[in-house]
Amino acid sequence: MSKMDMTCVNAIRVLAADAIQKANSGHPGLPLGSAPMAYELWANHMNHNAKDPKWANRDRFVLSGGHGSTLLYSLLHFFGYGLTMDDMKQFRQLGSLTPGHPEYGHTTGVEATTGPLGAGMAMAVGMAMAEAHLAAEFNRPGFPVVDHYTFALGGDGCLMEGISSEAFSLAGSLGLSKLIILYDSNKITIEGGTDIAFTEDVQARMRAFGFQTLTVEDGNDLEAIGKAIEEAKADKEHPSFITVKTVIGYGSPKQGTAAVHGAPLGEDGVKALKENLGWPEPEKSFNIPQDVYDHYAELAKKGEQAEAEWNKLFADYCAKFPEEKARWDKFHAPVDAQAILDDKDFWAFEDKPMATRNTSGVMINRIKDHVQQLIGGSADLAPSNKTNMNGEADFKKGSYIGRNLHFGIRELAMAAMANGITLHGGLRVYVGTFFVFSDYMKPMIRLAALMKLPVTYVLTHDSIGVGEDGPTHEPIEQAAMLRALPNVNVFRPADGFETAAGWYLALTSKETPTALVLTRQNLPQLKGSSMEALKGAYVVSEAQDKDSMKAILIASGSEVSLAIEVQQELGKQGIDVRVVSMPCMDLFEQQSAEYKESILPSEVRARVGIEALSGFGWERYTGLDGAVICMPGFGASGPGPKLFEHFGFTKEHVVETTLSVIKKNS
Repeated sequence: MSKMDMTCVNAIRVLAADAIQKANSGHPGLPLGSAPMAYELWANHMNHNAKDPKWANRDRFVLSGGHGSTLLYSLLHFFGYGLTMDDMKQFRQLGSLTPGHPEYGHTTGVEATTGPLGAGMAMAVGMAMAEAHLAAEFNRPGFPVVDHYTFALGGDGCLMEGISSEAFSLAGSLGLSKLIILYDSNKITIEGGTDIAFTEDVQARMRAFGFQTLTVEDGNDLEAIGKAIEEAKADKEHPSFITVKTVIGYGSPKQGTAAVHGAPLGEDGVKALKENLGWPEPEKSFNIPQDVYDHYAELAKKGEQAEAEWNKLFADYCAKFPEEKARWDKFHAPVDAQAILDDKDFWAFEDKPMATRNTSGVMINRIKDHVQQLIGGSADLAPSNKTNMNGEADFKKGSYIGRNLHFGIRELAMAAMANGITLHGGLRVYVGTFFVFSDYMKPMIRLAALMKLPVTYVLTHDSIGVGEDGPTHEPIEQAAMLRALPNVNVFRPADGFETAAGWYLALTSKETPTALVLTRQNLPQLKGSSMEALKGAYVVSEAQDKDSMKAILIASGSEVSLAIEVQQELGKQGIDVRVVSMPCMDLFEQQSAEYKESILPSEVRARVGIEALSGFGWERYTGLDGAVICMPGFGASGPGPKLFEHFGFTKEHVVETTLSVIKKNS
């Protein structure tokens, strides 16, 4: 370890401490303790190029302990990713490029939005899965055009959160040997020493998962850290877990204590840190010697050279395998929306009842040929979710060419791994489970929405129609939960055509996740369903005479056909009503005021919303003068049809409610 190496490590420390102190907010503990391992990795073992941050074959780095964001920002600053000293001085300020936790798409060089502990670990597993699949798809003898590592750095909190265990269990089972985890083991959390709540043998757990485990006893020993990283790379059968024993807040007066985790050091503490590190002019802030920048600039040339070599390899590959180059371009381009629109078979269904989960399964098998970069699977529910791609192999250890993913019963990690696959690039991913278990997935769906990742969620068994499994398996409030998330399209189709529209929406989305909410029970094909479903709500069955329309029935999913039955019954009584199918409130809210008025004219105040889920949120469409027929509480165990009858989702009850609303507004 040269003197310049140690100076560059300390430069990360003092810059991080200065940024946190100026903001008077932040977490200095992790950056001060982890700076050596981060420096050694970025300087000597990780292929990356600041001049081309999206280079396809770069190694990925995820800071799972996102609270230590100044570590990552300092690396990006020194390696030339465009973060200026002024950006560092604006740490945690409104609109800055250095927010409190790293945000993907906001700051160049940030590979994933992290903050919820453990999430970065699971997303890194997804990235490694994507690398393995694309390597199997495209590499040819002598042409390893997909050949890179995924590194994640996190601490005790990341290891305590269950999501990391879920993800690591699968990573070990799959033998993802290009996944390398750096464990910042400082034995301190916010409340004190980890021995108050975390005394397990972490390395034994990781070995049980199927990881190679390595230990660096001194977190300041760059040579030992480098040796461990190279040993990890040398193992071609297992992912690797490197425990690096560090001192939280190293060099500061409060090092080794919980007090340094999440609070600025104070001006005196920062000065003492610099004095302890032998930093020149410790009274000055943001004072980095030019020779530090010069050394980082030299280090950065390694990445430029690595990409130049890869570019030559890729050019030769394209010349020798032009058909693979065409496929590569297709994998890395947006889905051809027009081709899907023009494919009549994509939109065609027999006029017979079918559960929308089954229709979705049909769609997946139609889509897989249109979208060769499609990959996906389920949390051990593929036979129920209908998520299997027929004729495609399974993604498994020793054979990563398969497009059918098996996540096991790990919904939370599954959603995070889907984020990681999408973040990697080159693939479109869907994941499936029962709708009620979207509760397990929600935090990672939230991150997908925040990062603007077009992940597709296939969520089946969408209401009390689940039946005999009872209230534990009958989703009630889940639609309201997901609808409350910004930038998520919750799409609950009423028939085959609407299901196709939902899949079209999901495939062509560029920045918005899509939740397809699908039935277990059969639904009829509706004569009025149309492409207007892509507007979120539309008139699926018009009143006989719009001028004499007495009420509007608004429904989604399985309740749309019920609304049409009610319309027909009321018509026999000489009462004209309109039926609106509303598969996606989120899309409807994006339409023009004129369109929304055309579907739900304000002068028609007699409105009835029908959905066998929580009524939360429906009031904005039914108003004070309308009514909502919904689930007022949890479901029950019994045959689905009996439950719909028991809870009032019958033609008779909806007719009665509609007549009451009409009378109220007359």
